[in-house]
Amino acid sequence: MEKTKKIKLFIGLSYLTLIIIFLFLFFSKFSLQEITSYDFIRDNRLYFDEIKSSNLFLLSIIFLLFTILWVFPFLGFGSPIALIGGFILGKWIGTLIVVLGLSIGATFLYIFGNYFLKDFIREKFLNRFQTLENKFKNSEFIYLLIYRFIGGVPWQLSCLLPTLFNVKISNFFFATLIGVIPQIFLSVSIGDGLEKIIQDNAQIPKITDVIFSPDIYIPILAFIFLVLITIFFRKLFYKN
Repeated sequence: MEKTKKIKLFIGLSYLTLIIIFLFLFFSKFSLQEITSYDFIRDNRLYFDEIKSSNLFLLSIIFLLFTILWVFPFLGFGSPIALIGGFILGKWIGTLIVVLGLSIGATFLYIFGNYFLKDFIREKFLNRFQTLENKFKNSEFIYLLIYRFIGGVPWQLSCLLPTLFNVKISNFFFATLIGVIPQIFLSVSIGDGLEKIIQDNAQIPKITDVIFSPDIYIPILAFIFLVLITIFFRKLFYKN
């Protein structure tokens, strides 16, 4: 137990240190007023558009590495990075890069948790999720795939909970890679839609113009429909 506390303290301090360093370096270059202004967003859209036109491969690799770091060690979750991915890389390439980056980062987080935090996770969560143990034993990959698709658990925790069942790393990676595609594609599509709206508007558009744009409301409606489906399947999946 003492060892677990030390590991938790080390992880917490390391995480805070990385966040502080990142924020210091970021805000030493940009002010909060700058990054929240419409002009800043519009101008940087043009900047990334120029890079995408000249070297899409390099931009994709950089964003892939950023996405991996976003998940591990920064413990970020999927929606913000998916929106940014759609904004910078577009719908299709953005989906590919974000899904791959999240899957790799999540797998690193799972390996880390399985090695350092397994006892702590079992102590805290085994009783709550013990009903899933037999399901994972019977068909590990299929249930991992369903588990990834339906969500319902915070992203960071969802990467660590499978340590309860000691799932194979390859099954975890490919189940994550396939299972998160629907929600990531819809989030990336929203980010891509926002990029198109900014491209077409030199000034800040009205909120109604944003909401009623087909590039925005269609993926939002599809996302709501997906959430309703996952809620239904979630009740079946976590049922005793």
